[in-house]
Amino acid sequence: MSRADGPITVAFVGNPNCGKTTLFNAFTGAKLKVANWPGVTVERVEGETSYEGRPIRVIDTPGVYSLTSYTIEEIVTRKCLEEENIDVIINVVDASSMERNLYLTMQLLELKKPVILALNMMDIVEERGMEIDLHRLPEMLGHIPVVPVSARKRSGLDVLMHAVVHHYEEGPQGIVVRYAPQLETKISQVEAALRNKYGDMDNLRWHAIKMLEYDEEVYRDHPLNLRGIVDYSYEKDIINEKYDYIEEVVAECLFNKEKKAAMTDRIDELLTHPVWGIPIFLGIMALVFFLTFTVGDFLKGYFETGLEYFSQGFLAGLQAMGTSQWLISLLVDGIVAGVGGILTFLPNIFILFLALAFLEDSGYMARVAYVMNETMSRVGLSGKAFLPMLLGFGCTVPAVMATRALATERDRRRTILITPFMSCSARLPVYVLFAQMFFGERALLVAYSLYLIGLVAAISIAYVVHKTGGNEEEDGLLIELPEYKTPNGRTVAIYVWEKVQDYLTKAGTTIFVASIVLWFVLNMGPGGIVEEVSGSFAAMIGRLLVPILRPAGLGSWQIAVALISGLSAKEVVVSSFSVLYGISNINSAAGMGELSQILAQNSFGPVNAYALMIFCLMYTPCVAAIGAIKRETKSVSWTAGMVVFQLVVAWVMSVIVFQVGSMIF
Repeated sequence: MSRADGPITVAFVGNPNCGKTTLFNAFTGAKLKVANWPGVTVERVEGETSYEGRPIRVIDTPGVYSLTSYTIEEIVTRKCLEEENIDVIINVVDASSMERNLYLTMQLLELKKPVILALNMMDIVEERGMEIDLHRLPEMLGHIPVVPVSARKRSGLDVLMHAVVHHYEEGPQGIVVRYAPQLETKISQVEAALRNKYGDMDNLRWHAIKMLEYDEEVYRDHPLNLRGIVDYSYEKDIINEKYDYIEEVVAECLFNKEKKAAMTDRIDELLTHPVWGIPIFLGIMALVFFLTFTVGDFLKGYFETGLEYFSQGFLAGLQAMGTSQWLISLLVDGIVAGVGGILTFLPNIFILFLALAFLEDSGYMARVAYVMNETMSRVGLSGKAFLPMLLGFGCTVPAVMATRALATERDRRRTILITPFMSCSARLPVYVLFAQMFFGERALLVAYSLYLIGLVAAISIAYVVHKTGGNEEEDGLLIELPEYKTPNGRTVAIYVWEKVQDYLTKAGTTIFVASIVLWFVLNMGPGGIVEEVSGSFAAMIGRLLVPILRPAGLGSWQIAVALISGLSAKEVVVSSFSVLYGISNINSAAGMGELSQILAQNSFGPVNAYALMIFCLMYTPCVAAIGAIKRETKSVSWTAGMVVFQLVVAWVMSVIVFQVGSMIF
């Protein structure tokens, strides 16, 4: 297949928050998460599309501010551009923030690959009364194609693909930035040295510039003795000259920049206020959980009714077919009770993620990292470390993966250590069940307190680790605060559906299997099928843990078994209670009433319930999260130590809550 007929490989490259992944979604239809901070698209993601019958392979790279290999994201993006035989680079630029975005553009132009500039968010440019000279801008960037687009409104996409198909064979542009004579002389000398040792190589000028910047990756890949040529790092000089040229570009191509004050600046005066910023964040999260409980509970009632009808009809059908009693028990008391009990929490999960998606796509979540920067700096981390913690409110697995955005191994491990203390969505069913069962009208306040306790515990542990592990200088926060915008319906829908799909998948796999296993260990003993559950394997295992859990007010073998099963997925704690106590619809008013009566017989009251929720908040995350931690740290011993540490913290905190609470109430 000739070059003229073969597929074109295109890489989307841009700063965080420039709309790159939204544009990628528009082209490929891929259901990817779009977020307002670096660290979400950590891995390279591929998609396929076509234009005028020409196949196009599209690669979405992590959002980066430069091609200097300081963070894992920058390394991933740079390796992709160097090693993937990229035909065309689509540099997605936030047209409303050209000064910041064009620095990466200047570096991409030096790679000597065809570059197309996609000016995204042109709708915001127009709203702010700004104008861009679309004739002069391409001239100053080496006559590259410049295409105005709006990823949110899906406009300009055909023109952009037309540029890809019809311009990639023209080859790269010429040299755009000419440095001062002294620097140009140094570049020429390094080029000559590289050519003498490695022959004619791709991107010769780019490699020479990177060597003048003392780029470790380039020196590692192409060892070279440059004594007498490179006497110190010229990185600051090169950066300054790039920005000098960017200022020229902006001065000639961008007009009416100050014509209309940005709404973003006015809103940020309040939301990022040094005093009010954190209380406002806590208030917004309180509103999120208010909606999660009120609206979610309203919808949940319909799910409960539907599940009850299904369970009764399913049981009647099995009995009519003459199904054996043990199989009826497995299907109804085990699978339907376990999986169905979890599905009734779906409305709460849906409302939670819908609210978080709106906050994320509006541009607010990036502000939280900025607001928390000072607090995090006091515990030896930057506000950037708070971003994975925020992701932890959704799921611990992507939160752990997002720590790759941090620059040092020390910061990554410290952030991984504290991230599981964020209340992931899997813990929400536990909070909803026990808060409503034992605290009635105060259920919302109780559940919200658990989210705050997790946050405080994480920051406190980070502080202790910082003080005992040395006072190394923390990584500073570099984050671009995106424009506030009306959340995009398609982006929000993709985000929410992805989370709901994960929840349903877990219900159909992990929780399904866990419910079956739990039924068997409840109904089997050393002598086979047991008549009384007290003689089962589950009871034997649970009784071994009762002496340990009794000081925390959790001295029941059933609770011990439920907590063990929660290691597979935290939602399984709820389904385990359903199976352990034989309650088919545990989340209904009748089901909660029946369970509370059973627990009350064992002197299990509100204080015990709060201690149980504290334990579920702080003990070891699910198996999937543990696997992610092991992959990110590449250390079995460190991961095992973290698991033990969290178990100890959970036990100590739940003991304190129960003992102190019992004295007060």
